[in-house]
Amino acid sequence: MRVTKIGIVGSGNIGGNLGVMLGKAGYEVCFSSRHPENLQDLVAAAGPGARAGSVAEAIAFGDVVLLSIPLKAYRELDSETKQALQGKIVIDTSNPYPERDGAMAVEARQDPGGMGSVVARLLPGARIVRAFNSVYFEDLKKTVNKRGDTIGIPIAADDQEAVQVAVELAQSVGLDPVVVGGLTTSRLFDVGTSVYATSASASEIKAKLRIE
Repeated sequence: MRVTKIGIVGSGNIGGNLGVMLGKAGYEVCFSSRHPENLQDLVAAAGPGARAGSVAEAIAFGDVVLLSIPLKAYRELDSETKQALQGKIVIDTSNPYPERDGAMAVEARQDPGGMGSVVARLLPGARIVRAFNSVYFEDLKKTVNKRGDTIGIPIAADDQEAVQVAVELAQSVGLDPVVVGGLTTSRLFDVGTSVYATSASASEIKAKLRIE
């Protein structure tokens, strides 16, 4: 699958910054939020291939969709949006924070399949790949950690084409992808795990998660 266009739903710390990085890497990017008129600074930073639009426009635009919204916002997605995501590769960056997302986050943290399973249930038919959720956004922009090592990005999905897309995007912005396994293995890099928010290198992530 050749990816040239990326629709970004949720243009905050991760979605916004990653969108700028992808735009600079040569992809066409469509940022979206509930207030697309406020996204012009991101569009300018991302370069000539960037634009802003509604959520529906971003989903329709993208060969793949980067979904970077609070967990509680999944409940607010309307049926048309969920339908538009069916069959799409959706790179999900969400994390469950009870102080922000309420009881939904508590349940998500207790799910044996981790956030991958949670998001797959919330978006039936979408080709979910978990990636870019485990790195602090300020470190994401630098692409290297304090030791000067390239930051590793754990990736988990059941769909192999989705895995390859996430690997390609991570590499294109100067990050080091680490394929962990199927979608439920995303629980190994969810909130509270040994690699979450550590900006660890790929080799450190592999060692901590015992990946060959």
